[in-house]
Amino acid sequence: MHRIGLYPGTFDPPTNGHIDIFGRAMKLVDTLVIGVAVNEAKKPLFSLEERVRMVKAECAQFTGPGMAEIKVMPMHGLLMKFAEACGAQIILRGLRAVQDFEYEFQMTAMNEQLNPDIETVFLMADVKHQAVASRLVKEIASLGGDISPFVSADVKRALMEKYGK
Repeated sequence: MHRIGLYPGTFDPPTNGHIDIFGRAMKLVDTLVIGVAVNEAKKPLFSLEERVRMVKAECAQFTGPGMAEIKVMPMHGLLMKFAEACGAQIILRGLRAVQDFEYEFQMTAMNEQLNPDIETVFLMADVKHQAVASRLVKEIASLGGDISPFVSADVKRALMEKYGK
């Protein structure tokens, strides 16, 4: 059976925590679809196209023999409809703290009602990434702080350009 996993998120911007979850998720599936979501409620700093491009660049390190295939795709609409369209049997979600769990627990319960055949699997972020959140990275960058521990050099450069630093 060819296992397809979907890791959805806004990735605004992709952080080292996201990259950690990409690597962990690849061990569980044959194909990892990274769904870069349109979520205007979050008021993204980067356009959908920019975020897709950044995620693709970050995933370049995960290529080679024996590695899961990665597909980075823009994701519109309902998560479960997108999961069905890409043939995912698993939705992968990263957890950092208890606050994440409460939100994810509600989402999982609703998603299971929409399609009980798609399982949700939670992956714990590495301890060094548990406090990293895109929202906080953007705030630190906007105030001129050092975001090097939280994002790749390419993402840092993109953030600095956005904030004119």
